[in-house]
Amino acid sequence: MNKLKFGIIGCGGIANGKHFPALAKLSDKVEIVAFCDTVIERAEKAAKEYGTADALVTEDYKALLAREDIDVIHVLTPNISHSYITVDALEAGKHVMCEKPMAINYAEAKEMLDAAQRTGKKLTIGYQNRFRADSLATYDACSKGELGDIYFAKAHAIRRKGVPTWGVFPDKSKQGGGPLIDIGTHALDLTLWYMNNYKPKSVLGSTYQKLKDNPMANMFGPWNPDTFETEDSAFGLIKMENGATIFLEAAWALNMINPKEAQVTLCGTEGGAEMFGKAFIDQGYVVFNKAAHNQLEQTQPSDAGGVFGFEGATLEQRDAEAKQWVDAILNDTDPMVKPEQAIVVTQILEAIYKSAETGQVVEFD
Repeated sequence: MNKLKFGIIGCGGIANGKHFPALAKLSDKVEIVAFCDTVIERAEKAAKEYGTADALVTEDYKALLAREDIDVIHVLTPNISHSYITVDALEAGKHVMCEKPMAINYAEAKEMLDAAQRTGKKLTIGYQNRFRADSLATYDACSKGELGDIYFAKAHAIRRKGVPTWGVFPDKSKQGGGPLIDIGTHALDLTLWYMNNYKPKSVLGSTYQKLKDNPMANMFGPWNPDTFETEDSAFGLIKMENGATIFLEAAWALNMINPKEAQVTLCGTEGGAEMFGKAFIDQGYVVFNKAAHNQLEQTQPSDAGGVFGFEGATLEQRDAEAKQWVDAILNDTDPMVKPEQAIVVTQILEAIYKSAETGQVVEFD
């Protein structure tokens, strides 16, 4: 079997922490033949560690797109460049995985979706938290109707002191926002996916920059208050067309003892589900609750066994995400994360920022 040939645009933290190690485990199906980064040393280092012997190393992403032998592009750059690089890659005939968030606003995300539909190439977004064992168990229960009509949910993305101090995270001009667009996007993606509800009606949002001048005790070391341009926390109340309500909370720094990141609370007519533990590093679990036999019950499923055909749903989320993406290309099936879903996440996040800026409820047409 001919291996899929991958080109990587952006060789920074997310590439080295997630994409390169996961793709390396699929070496029977994948080879990385091109590396691009604006800091050429990063691309050179990645090529030496993960690339083929003759891998292309360049600072110009269009040099990758010009290669006819490349099948797949991963766009792992700052948020501001997701849209135009992805559109260019799709137009060049490549399948694309773009890191989250899909784009910094709905208009740019729409350009990506339109390009994917126009070219017939596959596009997916890097929401790896869907592939956790607790996420798959929750989705399975929701899709079978075990919670009934889910009419209220909380999307949790709260850190006590976890401001990222590397890369361009606090740079609003390159990222488009702070924790809302960085980690809130994961929690909202999970929530909409579990509820199978992608029709928002209105949004009321608030953002804060209250702790930027207090960099002490940050888990990633102190940040520079002078370059901290984004919000440090954000909150959104989302009303869906069917009447359901979602509360989204996102913070890099918030004075709360019990943080929750990429986790969800769901309340339905037949039961509920709540996520606990350190889910973001594959140490999370879900507890289901319901009334039965005139008693209140709660259960915590084991993560043993397979879900959705993943060999043991206990694969690390990054590995399961990469495996499913590669298999979707080889088998010509839909990726689990569809751009039609991811664009709604971007649409809602943009509305929260707009509502926070104007002080008004944002209504959707």
